Amino acid sequence: MSLRLEWNNEQDKLEIAESFIAKLEQILQIAGESEGITEGEVALTFVDDAEIHQLNKEYRGIDRPTDVLSFAMLEEGENELEIVFEVESEEELDPFSGILGDIIISVEKAQQQSEDYGHSFERELGFLFVHGFLHLIGYDHQDEEAEAVMTAKQEAVLQKAGLVRT
Repeated sequence: MSLRLEWNNEQDKLEIAESFIAKLEQILQIAGESEGITEGEVALTFVDDAEIHQLNKEYRGIDRPTDVLSFAMLEEGENELEIVFEVESEEELDPFSGILGDIIISVEKAQQQSEDYGHSFERELGFLFVHGFLHLIGYDHQDEEAEAVMTAKQEAVLQKAGLVRT
């Protein structure tokens, strides 16, 4: 097993080039390596503002579109049920084995933010992807110190991937 990216495009507002998916796979490898994660799967979905607005409202109670949402598979909230799998032998694996979680990116928000920040659409997508990945593995930015840690990690990955601010 290795660190893998599965992706899906559920929007038709902006084109996502196949060549850029290779860049996102590179970003995943760089981010995983920097965090000591060499195995697992990340599911990435591109959506429009309307879809991410609905998801943000449903899952976070926030009635507006956002740029990125992350749903960690290994995260256990206080109201979530523990999933128990019965297996015949120790060689059997549960169907969620190795799945780190889902990242959902609004391409419309990414385009808008890339214009607002004065950098490329690809850099913004890369930023949102690595930001989502860090959330999947437990990072957060609830206070200034935690935000500084995340920001430094994001920038280091993007620098290594060649997605620099211009």
